Amino acid sequence: MKVIADLCVVPMGVGVSVSEHVAACHRVLTEAGLTTQLHAYGTNIEGEWDDVFAAIKRCHEVVHGLGVPRISSTLRFGTRTDRAQTADDKIRSVEQKL
Repeated sequence: MKVIADLCVVPMGVGVSVSEHVAACHRVLTEAGLTTQLHAYGTNIEGEWDDVFAAIKRCHEVVHGLGVPRISSTLRFGTRTDRAQTADDKIRSVEQKL
């Protein structure tokens, strides 16, 4: 099953700059072969359910491996069975109505 997810990983206990940790997580998602769109407060991820959630787990493992003692993540995700849809499709649909 295809899923579109919006993930925000917040490393805690490492100071104010977390871009190194976000970049490490983004590399995990890219290496997993997932379609991603980085944005200011997270990353949109597209792919097969098992692949997406395995990569999210791996993000936590990698970020903890960088010495982060605690991670707080938010995750929103959706699936649909009536038709195939990408994140770009969703954005285009709204932009056509603006």
